[in-house]
Amino acid sequence: MPPSSSDEVARRWRMMPPIPPDVLSSLSVYHPVMAQVLYNRGQDSPEKVRVFLQGGDGALHNPFLMMGMSDAVSRIRRAIKHGELIAVYGDFDADGVTSTALLTQALRALGARVRPYIPSRVDEGYGVNDDALDALAREGVKLMITVDCGIRAVDEIEYGKSLGLDIIVTDHHSVGEQLPGALAVLNPKVDAKRRRDEGRTDGYPEDMLAGVGVAYKLADALFRAARQQTRRNQDGLRLEDLLDLVAVGTVADLAPMDRLENRELVRRGLEVLNLAKRPGIYELLQVAGVEPGKIDTTTIGFVLGPRINAAGRLDNAMVAYQLLTEEITRAGELAQQLQELNTQRQVLTMEAVEIARDIALSEASEDLPLLFASDARFVPGIVGLVAGRLCEEFYRPAVVIERGEDESRGSCRSIPEFDITHALDQCADLLVRHGGHAQAAGFTICNENLPALRERLTALVAEGLADQELRPVLDIDAEVPFDYLTMALAETLRELEPTGANNDPPLLATRRLNVLEYKRVGKDGKHLRLRLSDGFGQIGGIAFRQGDWTDHMPSCVDVVHHLEINEWNGQVRLQLNVQDLRPAE
Repeated sequence: MPPSSSDEVARRWRMMPPIPPDVLSSLSVYHPVMAQVLYNRGQDSPEKVRVFLQGGDGALHNPFLMMGMSDAVSRIRRAIKHGELIAVYGDFDADGVTSTALLTQALRALGARVRPYIPSRVDEGYGVNDDALDALAREGVKLMITVDCGIRAVDEIEYGKSLGLDIIVTDHHSVGEQLPGALAVLNPKVDAKRRRDEGRTDGYPEDMLAGVGVAYKLADALFRAARQQTRRNQDGLRLEDLLDLVAVGTVADLAPMDRLENRELVRRGLEVLNLAKRPGIYELLQVAGVEPGKIDTTTIGFVLGPRINAAGRLDNAMVAYQLLTEEITRAGELAQQLQELNTQRQVLTMEAVEIARDIALSEASEDLPLLFASDARFVPGIVGLVAGRLCEEFYRPAVVIERGEDESRGSCRSIPEFDITHALDQCADLLVRHGGHAQAAGFTICNENLPALRERLTALVAEGLADQELRPVLDIDAEVPFDYLTMALAETLRELEPTGANNDPPLLATRRLNVLEYKRVGKDGKHLRLRLSDGFGQIGGIAFRQGDWTDHMPSCVDVVHHLEINEWNGQVRLQLNVQDLRPAE
């Protein structure tokens, strides 16, 4: 038998350890649920909590602490002084597009001659490639700066140098065995690795910036060097004007929101973003039906990010780049184009998930912990989304490959128990290139190596997950009684914003609730709306993708939920965003 869908397997509810009495006492100014949530996120003293919730300049580090920064700034300033053509070489996802837009705008504000370059996902694939380097060299580029890519492009960087290009790599992805021989390599993970391997104490303190975060730190260093960080330059651009791009790229790329610098960059970025001064952002909000001033990390993750990503998935990421950098004249047209691409992306993803599921399950066995699907029908831009859906559905690592004539491109998604990029490192001899993070990665491979890749990855996953209970886990911040579910508590929990990876909205458990009403809602009845009571009060709830409960709804349930304030049509109501439910114990 193939592995079961996670929808058929009860998720594990795991309660976080209770806050120690002395810590609770030290955080007594906070609601006890809020204190527990803060403790769960490592904030166990009043000072830590203050910085975590309020941020401030102390959360931001000097960009010149990053190894290679001084060399990078010196070379860029020389290029600006002599009028050399600079290329900013990005990636086609939201992090890469915002990184490209940010650094290009910063360089132009400093007087540079600069041109953006984002490779085609279909024709070129991820990362630096030789054909692009040839084209840029012929165009007269003297200095190339990568953003959100390049850390594993060892051979490509050497080829670019042979063409006479000076190359600066800025990236945030995991580091391979060998660093590229660039003029400078800016990647906080390199600094962290050197501290571990060489016992060093220097380098950049925060190793989990997004690609756009690293690009912003380079822009910060350039503005500091030019003594322009506190006044407008000739184009009227201030460094803080770029923070809206940092917020979008950081959240869309799932950079951890428990890290203080990411939190501060996103917090400040949301302030800029909510002003919607960037024409493309304003128009994108209009087509998505979002009001400026009400943008939060959820808006980025589910509205702005997917639409920006849609350009690189199905068309050309330069459409999204233009949206973020063009003046008002074309912004509406470009926003509508992204809206249509995103709708098309949703349809193609659903179709591809069905195909990939059939392929993976037809070849899987009960003891096979890896889902592997390769097919020429897959659109390159959505294989990562498809792999993510399979991984979520079956709680297994998933690999989905768009098969080409000679070479194929694949995307991997994994579960917390297994580092997929480390596994690809052990398959490097079979791959043309690869890279990524612990739970999301990509690669290019010659078709003749596909069978060997599947066999080796399957063995690595089987070994890595041996004797583990493969069931998704819900880490519950606190168990709360019904009478704690108030508007005041919901307002208090909002102080945890910006939420995101590693700082999800608090997950609460409330037990023994009577189900007063329930019904399917949404397209195809996939979702569940219900009304719950403790016998005295009532509260509404929404459970996305859990409509099947209507076929066997218990009369009394335990629920795991996010406590939310729902604002709709001028009405403000408290509701539970139900993540899971089960018959009451």
